[in-house]
Amino acid sequence: MESADSIRLLYRHFLSEVTKKSLNAFYYACSYAKVDYSKFRNVTAGIALKLIPETLSSQPVFLCMDDTMISKFGKKFENVSKLFDHAAHNGFNYLNGHCFVSIMLCVPVWEKNKIHYLSVPLGYRMWQKKESKLELAASMVRRAMPIFREKETVILLCDSWYVKKNLVSIVDEYENLDLIGNARSDSILYDLPPQRTGKRGRPALHGKRLSIQDDFMLSDEKIGNYYMAVRRVLTNIFGKKEVLAYVTSTEKDSNSRRLFFSTVFPERLQLLCAWQETSPLNQTGSDRIQFIPLMLYTFRWNIEVSYYEQKTFWSLCSYMVRSRKGIEMLVNLINITYCAMKLLPYHDEAFSKYRTESVQEFRFALSKQIHQQVFYAIFVKKVETSIKSNALINALKQLVQKQEY
Repeated sequence: MESADSIRLLYRHFLSEVTKKSLNAFYYACSYAKVDYSKFRNVTAGIALKLIPETLSSQPVFLCMDDTMISKFGKKFENVSKLFDHAAHNGFNYLNGHCFVSIMLCVPVWEKNKIHYLSVPLGYRMWQKKESKLELAASMVRRAMPIFREKETVILLCDSWYVKKNLVSIVDEYENLDLIGNARSDSILYDLPPQRTGKRGRPALHGKRLSIQDDFMLSDEKIGNYYMAVRRVLTNIFGKKEVLAYVTSTEKDSNSRRLFFSTVFPERLQLLCAWQETSPLNQTGSDRIQFIPLMLYTFRWNIEVSYYEQKTFWSLCSYMVRSRKGIEMLVNLINITYCAMKLLPYHDEAFSKYRTESVQEFRFALSKQIHQQVFYAIFVKKVETSIKSNALINALKQLVQKQEY
């Protein structure tokens, strides 16, 4: 369907033509069916991982973590509440609705002799105030990680909201999991502990406290759109674990600077920079190798694009189901159709021409063919008697004679 603003609309214009089930059966299936929709995420991830060519098997895959708000006018939806949204465009920063935490997988594929990262959203979970979004996000990552046990490097990308102990501690649970994330600019940083002098006494746990304004020397020229600086640090967020701290600024003398953390070091990455589709990764020279982890953070923007497409073109915000389970089921079913449109051109060569097209273009072409097939099936069913068939054949003969074929 080109759009499905409600289950009723979908049933009226499509489902009623292909099934004898009643409308209530679909409402019941969303809210009461014993289906573990959390398994959808691992199935989608498994299909996406199979698309990675053998030549790119050593390249990292990315898990993008974020949350999005969906505004609802009614107050009879389960778990609906007043939510703070810094991106709201309604004159103030609060809206009535639901908050969904989601996770996205980015896998490398070849596209015109360049490495293109295909982004596939794995699923949504509705946030309830009885648990924090950090705990919800961590549980989603834990459910997804078993599918990546054979991958050498999995990198979790998240913004400053998620770079907190409750989530970053999950990196220590898996050997192949790392994290690159934006952080609050006032995060406490320490230099590495000084070398031991051999004197008596307890050794220092860390060095002096660092300032992102005074202790990070920005690069002489812009890399992409930013001046950058990097050094190994210790921070309370990661405990005793050494991490890379990156500082960026649009102007060299500006006091406005952003801070990023990375648990993955450049020497551990087997990244084919020369074949990267995304700039400035494909322009990385020997003097810029140290900034590669920060450049990888740009893949997190793909989850924002997915939110925009699903909200604008895929009726993600139009659900009218009231129960929490029903809402989550419907939202995840919409997400599955979205993922199918992104994966099918890579899975089936018959649709390979749509790899470079938008996912909406492919959906339109496919839905047109589905409607035609449904029309033909109904048409044949209604003319299957000999009387109707003879009448149809005579009509077609008259049409052919009239056209002088």
